[in-house]
Amino acid sequence: MELNKPTSTPKDFFLHLFNIVIFYIAVVNFLILFINYINILFPDPIDYYYFGALDTVRTCMAILLISVPAYILTAWMLGKDLKANPEKREMGLRKWLVYLTLFLAGITIIVTLIVLLNNFLGGELTVRFFLNTLLVLLIAAAIFGYYMWDLKRKDREASKLPKKMAWTVSLVVLAAIVFGFLIIGTPGMQRDMEMDQRKVSDLSNIQYRVVNYWENKGELPQSLADLENISLYTECKDLGACESYEYRVIDPTHFELCANFNAPNENPGIINIITSKYPSDWDHAAGRVCFERDAELLGTIMY
Repeated sequence: MELNKPTSTPKDFFLHLFNIVIFYIAVVNFLILFINYINILFPDPIDYYYFGALDTVRTCMAILLISVPAYILTAWMLGKDLKANPEKREMGLRKWLVYLTLFLAGITIIVTLIVLLNNFLGGELTVRFFLNTLLVLLIAAAIFGYYMWDLKRKDREASKLPKKMAWTVSLVVLAAIVFGFLIIGTPGMQRDMEMDQRKVSDLSNIQYRVVNYWENKGELPQSLADLENISLYTECKDLGACESYEYRVIDPTHFELCANFNAPNENPGIINIITSKYPSDWDHAAGRVCFERDAELLGTIMY
């Protein structure tokens, strides 16, 4: 029996376009999320920013929590419509979007293999690079294989694969998000870390101003009120009365900066992974922490 000529309605156009765009968004953020997981688990000491990785993880988790259910919902609506109107499988818009996806997946596989071979020949094949490459290859191959299967299957062929794929994707994304919470901690923990990061930025700014004062005048300032042009995150109208930070002169070249922190500057999640490997000048525990500084040494480094 010959199928009716497929026609495209505004609803078809919206659903297909929305579905594929959301699909691309979800795939890209899924890749970015797992690449950051790998980078956190296997950090590069030369090129690594822990708190930047946490910000990226948090953003990708939020995008996936919205985009994946939206994709599965629209895919279900499209599948239901195609089951009722199998002639729509031959619709031009649908085929263009499917072939575009196959093209992008194929290009991704080729480029990834080229990069893998180039890095292998250059002797730069690290664990983190291998895992990132394997991740991209697996995702691209899975997408390519699924859409090739979808193109080749018969119009009225019933299959449980789309439903199985939906459940598999949902479980994998859920596991990825749970793992993300284990790494970055709860929203409350993240807020504490964000506030502490601002305090560290303020202390670093104060330190710079103190050393600059010492370089210009040959002595340390007696109080924070002696410093000028300090821009702090913390609202503090009178620096001399600011309770957030403490400044104390130890001797002619040494001074001390103190602050009250909400939490340790380590991974707030259950999985405490890497922060201890790369200590900084501002490592701190929770509560009141003081940092002793040498203005002469810092002046040599800064200038």
